[in-house]
Amino acid sequence: MTASQSACRAGADIGGTFTDIALEYEGRLYTAKVLTDYQKPERAIVQGLKLAAEEAGIAPSVIGSVVHGTTLATNALIERRGAKTAFITSEGFRDVIEMRHEGRFEQYDLAIQLPPPLIPRSDRFPLEGRLDAGGNELVPLDTAGLDRIIHAIREGGFTSVAVGLLHSYRNGAHERAVRDRLRSALPGVSVSISCEVSPQIREFERFNTVCANAYVKPLMSSYLNRLADALAAEGMRCPLYMIHSGGGLMSLASAAEFPVRLLESGPAGGAIYASHVAARYGIDRALSFDMGGTTAKICLIEDLHPKTARTFEVARTYRFKKGSGMPISIPVIEMVEIGAGGGSIAHVDDLKQVRVGPESAGSEPGPACYGRGGQHPTVTDADLILAKLDPHRFAGGSITLDTEASQAAMRRHVADPLAGTSVQGAYAVAEMVDENMSNAARMHAVENGRDLTEFTMIAYGGAAPLHAARLCEKLGIDRLIVPPGAGVGSAIGFLQAPFGYESLRSAVMRLSRFDAALVNTMIAGMNEEVAGFVQQTGHRGKTVRELRAYMRYAGQGWEIPVDAPDGEIDDAALRTLRANFTQAYTQLFGHDVEGLDIEVVSWALSLRSDVAAPERLQADNGRGVATRQQCPPIGIRDVFDAKRGRFLECAIYDRASLPRDLRLDGPLIVTEKETSSYVSPDYSLIQQQDGCLLIQRKQNQGA
Repeated sequence: MTASQSACRAGADIGGTFTDIALEYEGRLYTAKVLTDYQKPERAIVQGLKLAAEEAGIAPSVIGSVVHGTTLATNALIERRGAKTAFITSEGFRDVIEMRHEGRFEQYDLAIQLPPPLIPRSDRFPLEGRLDAGGNELVPLDTAGLDRIIHAIREGGFTSVAVGLLHSYRNGAHERAVRDRLRSALPGVSVSISCEVSPQIREFERFNTVCANAYVKPLMSSYLNRLADALAAEGMRCPLYMIHSGGGLMSLASAAEFPVRLLESGPAGGAIYASHVAARYGIDRALSFDMGGTTAKICLIEDLHPKTARTFEVARTYRFKKGSGMPISIPVIEMVEIGAGGGSIAHVDDLKQVRVGPESAGSEPGPACYGRGGQHPTVTDADLILAKLDPHRFAGGSITLDTEASQAAMRRHVADPLAGTSVQGAYAVAEMVDENMSNAARMHAVENGRDLTEFTMIAYGGAAPLHAARLCEKLGIDRLIVPPGAGVGSAIGFLQAPFGYESLRSAVMRLSRFDAALVNTMIAGMNEEVAGFVQQTGHRGKTVRELRAYMRYAGQGWEIPVDAPDGEIDDAALRTLRANFTQAYTQLFGHDVEGLDIEVVSWALSLRSDVAAPERLQADNGRGVATRQQCPPIGIRDVFDAKRGRFLECAIYDRASLPRDLRLDGPLIVTEKETSSYVSPDYSLIQQQDGCLLIQRKQNQGA
């Protein structure tokens, strides 16, 4: 790699509507936003990279590395268009992924419809052989029965196989034996085993995870190979890294083997981006708000780090309620995701109520205003009707929006059924989507015991800056930051992500009967695993190692993460672990529980490259309020303000020409290539020295 290549990196984020590109070259950032190509997603990436390289004045071959995140695997699960997959599991456990567990996402619905399992019962094959909870063999593996299953898989034309056997998280010998026999007999069939994909306790979640991995593995492997070839064909013969759901970078080979780790890759990049902004300004409590074309994501960031979890759900089927989706058991940056993007479709239901999403117009055909055949009104159409969008400056002027098409679609599907006007329909759609997102943020905060009025919102994504001020009004948030390049925030976050990987393994063990030798052997294996994944990326620099234990009081049904001392677990480390659990439990629940034994359920070991903290900045409140003579706008138009329910005269500013020492009072709109930011009358804007827009409630600012 040449010196110029090492100084040039690109991030590529495929969303449901747009594909975003961020290119960093010689300390400057260049961006591009193009419509997602559903037939061949790699074409949009190549197109966007070429546009960004052209803006930077370089050839695409100068790009030294590409970091990629995609929703392709997630969409394949939601739309059920993965490989024909078989599932081999322990005798008697064939129906685990269909029976689920006793939790009900709608407690009083007597006719509740559970989500269908990813793999139908006819494609699930029970196999004799049993391990106990300690990983000891009780019944040998039935090799003759396995041969019969292999014959059925061959005859059935399956292209992928998931293997999930009972207690394999403690001992994967049976699963590896099944994999070896499958590979020998069916060399062209893809195989995933749960002891490698998700070696964690709780068979429902583990079985679902390995099934999901097997289901999307052929699709993702084919796509990643096509992407590498497409980049090489344009002269970009550079390393290609994938960002995984936990917020780290992994190699292409690792991503092809464990594509389930990519399910939340795009949103993870956005959370990293927001964390970087929070660290720059020393914001201990931030709420990241990412609203793109298809979905909106909300994440809590505390002590400069986004909240993480070991499990999450995809493809929720019942009003986005927890428990109605497919559980995936992998390390992930925890966030709330709802179907509320710029392309979310609005309609009136049987009760004459306005509903928005979760269905999206995507990029094909897109919102009605795109002029690509869309007939249904979307959030983008509502924003256009309310004059928040300039039809001639959308997406940097690459798309001219059709206001009349938006008005016609809004009248037909929303306004006429409610005997209103297109403006009233657009107002209802905008308020509904903003209230949906606000409710999701409130729920997430309550579940985590947090008061959002103490948080600063960080908004990014193509649609978020337009809606963020209204969310702040609804949530009582006083400060909002819109960083530079917010319209392609996740792609920028990819460039700030560390090389890293996290290993999770379960071994339920009470502290009173702690087997240190077993745990230390397991941790040594985890260390070898994470080191191998990081080395596979080619990273050879300094790394940071973190060990956590997931613990609970004996008899409890769920556990909490606890920092564990690094190094060998001995008596002193055990005492520290006990004290850390008591402190964490008390902080979360307000008290500890005396007289109960404590147990460790799982261990998590992460290894990541050491990323330098950003330079700290002090927020600038401006030396005074700018007049229009001091800072003339590029235009003035009437824009609808939801809080006041009417159009207000609004100044329009270009972001590149904003002053950095004066405040601008709302209402105003700041336009840029990938997005626009709306500042309501109750807020003022001050551009910071790093280009961030600081939007604050007026009474909370100085004179």
